Amino acid sequence: MTNAIDVSNLSFEQALKELEGIVARLEQGSVPLEESISIYERGDALRKHCDGLLKAAEAKVEKIRIAGDGSAAGVEPLDRE
Repeated sequence: MTNAIDVSNLSFEQALKELEGIVARLEQGSVPLEESISIYERGDALRKHCDGLLKAAEAKVEKIRIAGDGSAAGVEPLDRE
C-alpha cells in the first residue's frame, strides 16, 4: 500500500478497498504511531476522493419521466419528486 496522498487516479472501488484496509489496520491498534498518522492522512484523502466520486455519480443519475401514453417523455434528476 502506497502512502502517497495523491488518490485522484483511483477508481471508487480501488479507493474504497484501500480505505477499508486502512480502517482494519488502525482498528487492530498494532500500527506504530508515526505510521498510524501517515495512513490516517491517506485514509482521509481516500474518503474525500470516494465522497467526490459518489457526488459526481449522483449528479448523473436521472429518472425517466413517463408520458400519459406510457412512452418516455424525458428525464429529470432522480431526487426531484
